[in-house]
Amino acid sequence: MNFFKRRKILKKSNFLDLHPVRALSHQLREDGKVTLLMPRFKNKINATLFQPPSKDRYIYINLDRFGSLAWLHIDGEKTVSEISKQLMDQFPDALSSPDETDERVTKFLSLLYQQRYVTFREIQVANSLETK
Repeated sequence: MNFFKRRKILKKSNFLDLHPVRALSHQLREDGKVTLLMPRFKNKINATLFQPPSKDRYIYINLDRFGSLAWLHIDGEKTVSEISKQLMDQFPDALSSPDETDERVTKFLSLLYQQRYVTFREIQVANSLETK
């Protein structure tokens, strides 16, 4: 699905009603924070041709405490607003209002989407309907 079709779907939707889906795998560190594992090469042929044996196959992206908890709540079933509510319950001292929490979660997930670390179930459904 091209950029314009994805953007059209996102513009029609309320961001808080979208269902984020992880596009990367992750590791849970000892301190409870998450490290995202982004493959250096998406194509297996390129990985075998260009991946030096001494280098790791992944680029590691470390998330802070807030980002780690948000990432762990992303399961493709919860909406952005449900994730925001759960984070508000887990960070009652750090987050002063539900609006502030919604704003932070929305910005965080928008950034993850722009970097293609997450996608949204609504886009996946539209993409699968388009290919049929």
